[in-house]
Amino acid sequence: MGLIWLALAAIAVWALVRLGRQSEKPGRGQWRIAATVLGAVLLAGAVLAGSHGAYLATAGMVAAGAYLIFSSRIRAVAPRAAKSEPLSEAEARAILGVSSTASKVEINEAWRRLMGRAHPDQGGTEGLAARVNAARDRLLKGLR
Repeated sequence: MGLIWLALAAIAVWALVRLGRQSEKPGRGQWRIAATVLGAVLLAGAVLAGSHGAYLATAGMVAAGAYLIFSSRIRAVAPRAAKSEPLSEAEARAILGVSSTASKVEINEAWRRLMGRAHPDQGGTEGLAARVNAARDRLLKGLR
């Protein structure tokens, strides 16, 4: 019986090493699936071993199964923090492409024109859209 468990463990380790060498990008889902399935099999084996009185093997399989299941879960990626330092008026004008004598209407027109390209739905990025919004807010705040 011990030789069977050893053979199964060797196959499991081989499968994890083989799948674990894949990067986070395309093949990570396969590793997650394999680790979750293997974790479940280890937990089932722990139940079987515990019912036969092999408590040390049970503890080892429970620990290994739980580790695999928890390590293979999908973690949410924290959003990047927005740039905390405020824009200077010169930076804001450079971003929007307006002169120092620009009116509120000109600032809003420049903002609309840029957001048409910078918005994430139009092929831009969230960071770029945030910079354009911050530039508009900075310049409109200075006009009041």
